[in-house]
Amino acid sequence: MSAGLQKLRVFDQSSLPAQAASDNVALDQTPESALAREVDWYWRPLLVLTVFLIFGGLLFSGYMQVMAWLDKPITQVRVVGETKYLNKRVLAEKLAIGINAPLMNVDISSLRQITLDEPWVHGVQIKRDWPPAVEVTIDEQIPVARWGKKGLLNHQGDIFWPKTPEEYSSLPVLNGPATETQNLMAQYHDFSRLFQGVNVKMVGLSMEARGAWSLELDNGIAVVVGREQLRERLQRFLHVYQKELAPRAAQIEKVDIRYTNGVAVKWRKLEEQVKAG
Repeated sequence: MSAGLQKLRVFDQSSLPAQAASDNVALDQTPESALAREVDWYWRPLLVLTVFLIFGGLLFSGYMQVMAWLDKPITQVRVVGETKYLNKRVLAEKLAIGINAPLMNVDISSLRQITLDEPWVHGVQIKRDWPPAVEVTIDEQIPVARWGKKGLLNHQGDIFWPKTPEEYSSLPVLNGPATETQNLMAQYHDFSRLFQGVNVKMVGLSMEARGAWSLELDNGIAVVVGREQLRERLQRFLHVYQKELAPRAAQIEKVDIRYTNGVAVKWRKLEEQVKAG
């Protein structure tokens, strides 16, 4: 060998340096580790998915069994809540006729609509109960006034139409645009305060489409109030009525109080006076 060449050291397998042996082992294990990782990446999602499907299937099976146990024919319809005018038994029988499915499949919205179609029902809550039953909680209408000849008004100013409104003749009669029910109720209560301590009462109030007001007294006298200065005009009328008109009330048909310094009186005909008297 020439002097410029370095001497090469030769080792057998058993005498390799520690670092070289370690590198050799790492090189020998790399293909096997990669294969193991590849196999693990492939099977792990399948294993998770399988477990999930089994668990989901068990839950679904349990759910279906519970639903099958609960979904029994309805044996009772209960109508609860404080009612004065509504016949609970009649309503329960009407609802029972409309039930054609077991407990879990009964159409609650249909039952709710049937209940709300009853004139005396203001609100309703319906729920399923066990043993298989339907419970209906009623919020009944509270009538505070008559609306025209056939309707009634509840405490919120909503119009409803019972079958026999004549049974509530003791309530005041309100007339006017259907969009003005709350205004009519408020005005009625406002006017009623002015009649306190007076030997005559207001039993009816009407509002025309243009906003003019008129009222009816319990002695049959109609009072035309107009659209302006309502309280002032009514106070002036009550003063005149107590001082001048009360003794001749049976002879009066109508009083127009739209004047500034007085009132205009329309007298009844003789035969009407006899009937009124």
